Amino acid sequence: MNSTNKLKIFNDPIYGFITIPNGLIYDLIQHPYFQRLRRISQMGLSYLVYPGAHHTRFHHALGCMHIMQKAVQTLRFKGVLISDEEENALYIAILLHDIGHGPFSHAMEHSIVEDIHHEAISLLFMNALNTEFNGKLSLAIQIFKGEYHRKFMLQLISSQLDMDRMDYLKRDSFYSGVAEGNINSDRLIQMMNVQDDILVIEEKGIFSVEKFLVARRLMYWQAYLHKTSVVAELTLTKILKRAKELTQKGIQLPCSEPLSYFLNNKISTDDFDTIALKTFALLDDYDVMGAIKSWQFNDDFVLSSLSKMIINRDLLKITMLDEKPNSEKLDELKDKIATLYHLSDKEAAYFVFKGKLKNQAYNKESEPISILKKNKTVENIVDSTDQLQVKALSKAVTKYFICYPKVLLEA
Repeated sequence: MNSTNKLKIFNDPIYGFITIPNGLIYDLIQHPYFQRLRRISQMGLSYLVYPGAHHTRFHHALGCMHIMQKAVQTLRFKGVLISDEEENALYIAILLHDIGHGPFSHAMEHSIVEDIHHEAISLLFMNALNTEFNGKLSLAIQIFKGEYHRKFMLQLISSQLDMDRMDYLKRDSFYSGVAEGNINSDRLIQMMNVQDDILVIEEKGIFSVEKFLVARRLMYWQAYLHKTSVVAELTLTKILKRAKELTQKGIQLPCSEPLSYFLNNKISTDDFDTIALKTFALLDDYDVMGAIKSWQFNDDFVLSSLSKMIINRDLLKITMLDEKPNSEKLDELKDKIATLYHLSDKEAAYFVFKGKLKNQAYNKESEPISILKKNKTVENIVDSTDQLQVKALSKAVTKYFICYPKVLLEA
């Protein structure tokens, strides 16, 4: 009888060799639900700005699992008791934390999937896998939902200094080439400890935390909130909204069956049944980009024009503003486009719109990053540091913008 060798290793450009800790983790990685993440881009359309940013959520999930292994090893070395069952549950929870991401996730969440966050879909996938694997994911789900009594375990998965953020900053920095986002994750993990069931960073690691927060701030402005990335994602959102609008009117658009399902049906949290989940599991970046390639030749002016913008990287003009945009100015731009292309007001709104960007590297109102002082007391990093940087980074910065076709610049 053939037996599969499940003790595999991955060669990762960020960390070197990543080992799979056991057979269950191997089977989860091999599952079609997880393999789909190979076809989901980690940074969406950011490759239109940074050509190297083509890495996937599969990459990211494995990286998170790897640094979780390091975190468990560090905490055990410092005397924190973590059972084998808890260890495995942490690996499963962090491995699957992003499994609910759809293609170009944020654009999809604001267009063809109604008001359901990717974390909720991740939980649906985990529950489905738990049934398939005879309850072996139960503890991981409990930790993921924040229902496990050991609070620090959830903090390792979801907090202001978790394995997720540590990996995506380092990984996205590497693939995009935005060097300012690079962090010293090894140092941060070595400084971790647990005090009174709270994840803490030892005082001598405080400068590494400051560097982490600065890197996060810079990555948001230079990569995630780069104005070209923003307008590209918003254009994609508009494309999917228009496609759904046309489909709901009975117009058949060429696309894959999984994408067609979500265009034809209103899917919200309550409607996300087994059929919706299995269909969602078949949906990836290729479905969306394949459809957009076809839609650029559609008879509908709005759908074809927006699709061409993405395919040819000839995007709307985005102008950044310090204050909220003037509504009268926006209406004037819409009227010009409506007149120029014989569009209705509703159609013109696909080409002229406003928005805002918010960047807050550290939220002091949320669960804090806690610093363990030498006298064993615990403080919020805002109160611990002698630097003004963290206080400044905890203030939200909001920028406004308007988007409109470049043809208006020539008018």
